Amino acid sequence: MTKRITILGSTGSIGQSALEVVRRYPNALSIAGLAAHSNIDLLLKQIDEFKPDWVAVSDPHAAHQLSESISIPRLFVGPEGLEELASQQVDVVLCGIVGAAGLPSILSAIENKNRVALANKEPMVMAGNLIMDAARHHNVEVLPVDSEHNAIFQCLQGHNIDDVHKIHLTASGGPFYRSSREVLKNVTPEEAGNHPTWDMGAKISIDSATLMNKGLEIIEAMWLFDLPLEKINVVIHPQSIIHSLVEFTDGSILAHLGVTNMTLPIQFALTWPNRVKSPMARLDLTTMPEITFAAPDFSQFPCLAMAMEAARTGGTAGAILNAANETAVAAFRDHTIPFLGIEETVKSVMKTSTFEPVDTLEGVLEADREARQMAKDVIRSRSMA
Repeated sequence: MTKRITILGSTGSIGQSALEVVRRYPNALSIAGLAAHSNIDLLLKQIDEFKPDWVAVSDPHAAHQLSESISIPRLFVGPEGLEELASQQVDVVLCGIVGAAGLPSILSAIENKNRVALANKEPMVMAGNLIMDAARHHNVEVLPVDSEHNAIFQCLQGHNIDDVHKIHLTASGGPFYRSSREVLKNVTPEEAGNHPTWDMGAKISIDSATLMNKGLEIIEAMWLFDLPLEKINVVIHPQSIIHSLVEFTDGSILAHLGVTNMTLPIQFALTWPNRVKSPMARLDLTTMPEITFAAPDFSQFPCLAMAMEAARTGGTAGAILNAANETAVAAFRDHTIPFLGIEETVKSVMKTSTFEPVDTLEGVLEADREARQMAKDVIRSRSMA
């Protein structure tokens, strides 16, 4: 049977890769819903090709533009429209919305018993307990699309989580691995967005440059695989050939290897529990470069250390960390603060915040709003100094 797919964030990097997978397997996958923020030109092309039943546009002005350009069976508008779209019955809802914006939609999908393929880590960082509790309550699978977590998920197939000694998340180290702090002072947004091995969106690439991305992945892994922080390790692996490893209690280690292409984990999540033949380029073991590993330097990349501390603290610490980071990254991209201003902003917000238990979505979103305002205040005071 053909699986019906809804893609949240269809005009982004993940969304476009997902549509390429659907395009490749028209007899196995079809598009039921598409959601975007404001890239109407690209969304119009996607609608024309895939003819979805439903479309959501979170920017009301862009939604008005779309409604004047094309006739759609059903159009959902605004942030609430994303939730409405996610609630429509399909086989898989792929969430590729960058940042915190996807959290309510993910919960909406789960509450309406839609399987979720999760490509953005921020919602799990903010409210992993709410997401996984809802998934268990509604008997819904949450499948990781992020390459590292997808690799761990594959390595765990057929194994008991109690037999896991440790999981090892691999990190490329980003474009500034082994660069001095003096060099980092003058890094530009364009340089930070130029990831050495992965083709990703600007925000994620900058998070990889600060290693905040790996810190967020630690918190995500804790919730996805129900593991404590002490069972999660980070290793620098610049070649990005091994996407992550699982070490078992008997000393065995399983590693997932593959090409650096997000299409592969997206394809696995959309077609799971089956595997399908792929025309993608294969990893040639005989021509691989040398494979190396190293421990991360926390003094060089303090964002990773701050994320680990947030993981230990729990509660709203993850939501506050994420909100401060998103705000700081946006300011860096706008040339408002320097590269090292990202970590300084996050550190200031975390130092002055109060952390509460995560009991409700409203509580998480309020912590998110407050942290964003605190980060903006820090950035403003810095620019006035």
